[in-house]
Amino acid sequence: MNDSVKYWLDIADYDLKAARAMLASKIYLYVGFMCHQTIEKALKAVISRDCINDEIPPKIHNLQKLAEKAGIFAKMSEGQKDILRRLNPLNIEARYPDYKNQISANLNNDICQKLITETEELQCWIKEQL
Repeated sequence: MNDSVKYWLDIADYDLKAARAMLASKIYLYVGFMCHQTIEKALKAVISRDCINDEIPPKIHNLQKLAEKAGIFAKMSEGQKDILRRLNPLNIEARYPDYKNQISANLNNDICQKLITETEELQCWIKEQL
């Protein structure tokens, strides 16, 4: 495993820990944000595996596009693709005040716990692709 792959995997793991901490603190909006970040960085680990000359993965946040760039989107189950679709808006919308109230109203402890579990499972699957 090269240093770049290790870097992305380490920060993906860190972001998942942050998601769990947000859940424990009942800061539900950022649970979703950190779950998105976990998958984004795991996908960037796969992309960086194939990069030449320490080229960095693209500076995009769309999980489907990153999975396609990583060459694993076609291998994903429909359930995994659904997780990407549900996580995608939590990255951008969690950052802007207009969306925060709308998103927060749809998040609670049970939903966020499920989101963390699904994120962890998808992250493990992505690591297996390495």
